[in-house]
Amino acid sequence: QVQLVESGGGLVQPGGSLRLSCAASGFTFSSYWMYWVRQAPGKGLEWVSAINTGGGSTYYADSVKGRFTISRDNAKNTLYLQMNSLKSEDTAVYYCAKGTVVAGDYDYWGQGTQVTVSS
Repeated sequence: QVQLVESGGGLVQPGGSLRLSCAASGFTFSSYWMYWVRQAPGKGLEWVSAINTGGGSTYYADSVKGRFTISRDNAKNTLYLQMNSLKSEDTAVYYCAKGTVVAGDYDYWGQGTQVTVSS
């Protein structure tokens, strides 16, 4: 069965950095686009970033462009999100999600990892 396990969240001061990881199993990781999405307290799910199967194409929400970098290691079945220059508005639970055959669609996500940006 599909499993996605996020890690790397925590408490960080504004301007700081974190690197999130997502260990994937139960499917052919290298065959699917992968996504990071987040949910801030009291808000809906927000798409953050996407990466194609080979890792050569990446996409970002305007709110994180220039600060976050998505990457993947298909040999390790692992997805990453490097987050720099963190802001208080980045506080959220971050989920990695597995894509489907439909662009922009995802069908599985993990349990999430909490990122809190606060002084």
